[in-house]
Amino acid sequence: MGKPSGSTLAAWLSDLDVDRLERVLAARPDAVSPPEPRSFGELADRLQRPASVAPVLTGLALPHLQVAETLAALGPVPCAALADLVDVSGTESARGLCAALEALADRALVWPDGEGLLRMAAPLPQAWDSPLGLDAPLTRLLADTTSEELRRMLVALGIPSPGTTKKHRLTALLEHHSDPERVAAVIASAPSSTRNLLERRASHRGEQPQPQAHFLMFRTSPADSEPSVRWALERGLLIQDRHSGCGSTRMPAEVALALRGAGWRAPFEPVPPVVRTVSVTSAEVDREAAAAATAFAAHAASVLATCSAAPPVLLKSGGVGARELSRISKAAQCDDIVVRLVLETAYDAGLLARDGDQVAATDGYDTWAGREPAEQLAALLHAWRTLPLTPTQARGEDGKALPALAGTPPCGGCPQAREGLLAAAAQLPADRGVHSPAELGPLVAWHRPLAEQLPQDTTPFATAIREAELLGVVARGALSPIGAALRTDDAEALAAACERLLPTATRAARFGADLTAVVTGTPSARLAALLDTVADKEVGGTASVWRFSPTTVRRALDTGRTADAIAADLSAVAVGALPQSLSYLINDSARTHGRVRITPAACVIHGEEPALLAELVTHRKLAALGLRLLAPTVVVSRTPLDKTLATLRAAGYAPVAERADGTVRVEKTRRRRAAAPVPPPLPGQRRRSVPTVTPVTVGLSTLAARLRAAPPILPAPDPFGTGVPYGTDTEEILAGCAKNLAYSDVRQLAHAIDAGTAITVEYVAASGNRTVRTLSELVLDPPYLHAWCHLRDDERVFTLSRIHGVMPG
Repeated sequence: MGKPSGSTLAAWLSDLDVDRLERVLAARPDAVSPPEPRSFGELADRLQRPASVAPVLTGLALPHLQVAETLAALGPVPCAALADLVDVSGTESARGLCAALEALADRALVWPDGEGLLRMAAPLPQAWDSPLGLDAPLTRLLADTTSEELRRMLVALGIPSPGTTKKHRLTALLEHHSDPERVAAVIASAPSSTRNLLERRASHRGEQPQPQAHFLMFRTSPADSEPSVRWALERGLLIQDRHSGCGSTRMPAEVALALRGAGWRAPFEPVPPVVRTVSVTSAEVDREAAAAATAFAAHAASVLATCSAAPPVLLKSGGVGARELSRISKAAQCDDIVVRLVLETAYDAGLLARDGDQVAATDGYDTWAGREPAEQLAALLHAWRTLPLTPTQARGEDGKALPALAGTPPCGGCPQAREGLLAAAAQLPADRGVHSPAELGPLVAWHRPLAEQLPQDTTPFATAIREAELLGVVARGALSPIGAALRTDDAEALAAACERLLPTATRAARFGADLTAVVTGTPSARLAALLDTVADKEVGGTASVWRFSPTTVRRALDTGRTADAIAADLSAVAVGALPQSLSYLINDSARTHGRVRITPAACVIHGEEPALLAELVTHRKLAALGLRLLAPTVVVSRTPLDKTLATLRAAGYAPVAERADGTVRVEKTRRRRAAAPVPPPLPGQRRRSVPTVTPVTVGLSTLAARLRAAPPILPAPDPFGTGVPYGTDTEEILAGCAKNLAYSDVRQLAHAIDAGTAITVEYVAASGNRTVRTLSELVLDPPYLHAWCHLRDDERVFTLSRIHGVMPG
């Protein structure tokens, strides 16, 4: 785990070689995001942020979490003590413990110090309310105990006081309670009621209410009301909780472990559960993965083509509802689960975006549609791997149906379920697959215990496993080449695997005498567009079928194409000659096409004088109106009525306007009104329609070398050249936003924010008005400050850059 060094994380990091340091940086990309850390001290601070540690835990396997929980319960302990508690008696368990400690060290969660103890990142113990069902160690529980109270505990235990200071007495008590045999001997001499109470408290694995409620009334200790509790309190077997306010007691972890006995061990499962497997060849896996991936790519093309032609309408509450999903599913000839999977991955990949109350295709879709099926699938697979939700989740916790693209909040455990699935399938023996897909669930739970399990899953992680099968990531109960490339996050390997398994787009069709066209595989974008124009799609998937009819041919003729052009385009993609029945259908439809014509007109001009109307049509100043004479007394205009009316009057004519029913329109002046503001996005609606671009940062090896060359801790900042550094993070944030404040004002405002006190500020509004306001309940939200304004007697938001002075509140 690296060379032992000081007890701090910064000191341990400074002793790592460049390769090991690079591994830590790669495992914690959150700590190296721009700006890059400039010293080991700054890096250690980033690695120990509570918000930074929590997401790391979701990516740990079960033995890693078990070791971390054990350390959280015991505090800094030697590795030998940890190994004894988790019962590392065999070679396999010892190897599992080493691997767990390595994994925790690679994530900067646990590291060895110079005294042979295993140290933890500060926020790690806070991840469990009661790790291993134990309370805090004795050192922490006795932090507020007085020296006299410690002396009385030692006297009750029959231990001579080693000195008069609190430190000496605390050391003696810790030494006694750290010996399980001595603690067990004391408890054996306790009254039976006390012994039963302590044994119940020690055997419980989690939060437990007190066996009897105690309340501090008139400053009466619970020890005065229950002798069994008083006996344990006098000997430090239970510690009075001074902060709860209700006189509750807490049992030190050392006492609980002694009561559980020498044979009790912390849970530790270094080996994944055993599942039933069957023999499967790589050729069988490739064949099934290719079939699933090919079918999904074809369905994805159909679903997105449907959305491009008729964008799905969003519900008022947000998302694509069941009715629209059913319409898309019917048009694309695929299941609802496939439609959900395509919509969510395509939205995340930037192929779809919200457009008002619809979800429309983007320019990125046009580029995607022209690519080969392998490239199309790879783009959707990349989105699926990191999608912050489960795309095919159709039911909520209350059992109600969920719309697609509902903009649900990001779920950190959802991508971890997919990561766990990939890891579980990758660990299966070569040429072996699970007996049934459901048996992958326990393996996923071992690899990612904190992954999200959906209420709709009848077996663990059934939804994630089903998605992987639909995408060809898992086939025949084993990881496919696509899944293996996806697990390593290797874009080139994924593209190669998709290209090898998926056939190229089909550019030819077989036309039958029954007026059908059959395309095997995935049709190219050009072929699909041509057939969609001239025929109706009946079947999709690995083989697609289109059917021609007079209605479909007329639809093609309506686009301005001639019968000869349609026949030529179909002949160019046909395998062999076109059937005679299809040629007859095209020609017959063309003969009747256009016998009745409809002319577009923005407005109609009519009158009783043919000469006057003929003059209007030939008038040079009226040419821009696009006038056309349909009858001696009827003229149509391509320009809307109001503009045509104004143009004719400007040319010296005196027309009048009519309503649709033929009566004269009476004109009234209407007052102009501003357009209504655009409503904000629905709550929770995702705004992202294109992939988030990660800022380009310096290489990890370069950063590791730079950190090795830098001092462990940079000198304190000197923001104003006065030799006075920032006192707190709040000061540094305010100094960057409140540009009009002197450093003394920055410090005064920062103190008010941190201490929760009132402050008076001189504020310049956007209108330029200068006011003096007293503020309280300050909440910093750079570049804004939320506060209660005593001048307005209401909550207000202030821009930090508009604060020009600070005075005491």
